[in-house]
Amino acid sequence: MVDVDLSQPPFSFLDDEGRERIRNGIDLAYFDRNEIILETGQPGEYVFLIHKGEVAELDTTQPGARERIGHYTAGDLFGAISILNGKSRYRFRAEQESLCYLLPKALFLQLCDDYPPFAEFFRQTLAHKTRLLTEQRAEGGVTMAGFMLARVSECMRPPLCMGPEATIAEAVARLHESHADSLLVEGESGAGMVTKTDLLEALVLQDCEKQSPLQEIAHFELVTVRPDQYLFEVLVMMTRHKVERVVVMEQASPIGVVELTDVLSYFSSRSYVVSLQVEQAESLDALFRASHRTPELVKALMAQGVKLRFAMGLLAALNGRIMSKAWGFLIDERYHRDSCLMVMGSEGRGEQILKTDQDNGLILADGLEWPDVGEQMQRLTETLIELGYPPCPGNIMVSNSEWVGSVSQWRERIARWAQKRDGDSLMKLAIMLDSHAVAGNPALLERVREALFEQCSRDEILLSYFARTALRFSTPLTLFGSLKKPQHGIDIKKGGIFPIVHGVRTMALERRIKPTSTLERLEALAADGRLEERIAEDLAEALSLFTELRLKQQLERLDGDNASKSPDRVVVQQLSSLERDLLREALHIVKDFKQSLSQRYHLEYS
Repeated sequence: MVDVDLSQPPFSFLDDEGRERIRNGIDLAYFDRNEIILETGQPGEYVFLIHKGEVAELDTTQPGARERIGHYTAGDLFGAISILNGKSRYRFRAEQESLCYLLPKALFLQLCDDYPPFAEFFRQTLAHKTRLLTEQRAEGGVTMAGFMLARVSECMRPPLCMGPEATIAEAVARLHESHADSLLVEGESGAGMVTKTDLLEALVLQDCEKQSPLQEIAHFELVTVRPDQYLFEVLVMMTRHKVERVVVMEQASPIGVVELTDVLSYFSSRSYVVSLQVEQAESLDALFRASHRTPELVKALMAQGVKLRFAMGLLAALNGRIMSKAWGFLIDERYHRDSCLMVMGSEGRGEQILKTDQDNGLILADGLEWPDVGEQMQRLTETLIELGYPPCPGNIMVSNSEWVGSVSQWRERIARWAQKRDGDSLMKLAIMLDSHAVAGNPALLERVREALFEQCSRDEILLSYFARTALRFSTPLTLFGSLKKPQHGIDIKKGGIFPIVHGVRTMALERRIKPTSTLERLEALAADGRLEERIAEDLAEALSLFTELRLKQQLERLDGDNASKSPDRVVVQQLSSLERDLLREALHIVKDFKQSLSQRYHLEYS
């Protein structure tokens, strides 16, 4: 029996008996430097698992400089697709003296029949493989199921419903009898919600009669969800919309209510109480305490294998609420309706999990008189620093008068930037394109963004200048298509994240797509027909992989490990075999995307 490590995918999809069959059935073979291990067109007879050495994958139909498309090292496997397809599409050649474990074809096919997940691994796309990696990292799988598989239907309460003729007195009696905090009342355009607080305010503050119609105090603009949605999505929605209840709808009828306290109870870890602490903060001191607990929340989410997209959504919503609460504590309410605080950059896209540098600005309604706006914005910037948001090195903050202005002034700035088209102006356009309202009146930002689309979306020359930045950094692949492996690591932000984010941002500008999240932009571009659905999905999964690898470095720095190391650099040699395989595949997706951008915006001639 051969002693070989079979703890990594795809062998982790086998049980102990299956892994034992492999150990009893494989042999160890030696291959000399430059020896052909598997030739193009040759029938597959073995799956090769490299014990020592390096193997190149060659496409013999390509010219010499481009024929090398893959590179395999210790722990990697190849040859399975050759067996499944009947013959090898590529040539595999030993780059140096190599030792490989040989898994015979008959045994491999038998394992595929006996263990479907094992067989499925070899047919999966990047999207499926990254999901495997996420599940592999989850601790124990129980909390992963709690987050990823829990549905709204598991946490909703039966709705208390009252007819259109119900009165306030009847509603009070019904809530008292049911020990509930809210109920639904039928209206002409659907159901509305009434809470105990609504009833108290109506009777005490508004002097409503007990026999007044319940409909008069109901809220008919409900936040609704489906029973099959993930419960984690509901937590994100509650945080973003500042509500403590959502109504569960099925076929246009209410079938349940989900309350914030129920959701937080379901997610039993104390980390998730951060959202509630932010909402309950009644002073800046309380907000400081809640805000500084967000790193704890991030660590819990990552440790429990929560899908990165959900984690980013929750943290973006939570950061928005922290800033909105700070705004509410500091800014006189009379200015709220005629001003809008916006965040930009990764915060505006909702793609920053750990707190990042401040990138924010202020839009004022035309004609607003606010004499001490400069002093107020300086105080807001200082408060955000205390809340854990460092100052922006480029001074893109509300304390800088260049990032404060009326709607008309912002429109003039956008027109000037679009006309100049220099590097600084293009950067500012990109920043504004990612802007998202977190406090005040979001309609002001919509007017400014509409002006941006109107000014830029049909300007082919501007779009070409704008897109060129996506090609600014090289993809960290060698000439032969394998991963570069510098000792200091590859810059995952420049080499992977930025080309996707900015390339997608350019396409969103051209198509006047309003969402700021890169993932939402990809979905919109696919729905619009601008991107193939498969390409959009691959780009989304590649971006998630890069972001997760980068976050891993950031968390290590947060814990004091590798504190001197750049959070953007990933050392390939420290990754698992599956992580290296995913990273290589993801970077090839980036390389192809950059090529398509170059063709679409004629960058090969610039």
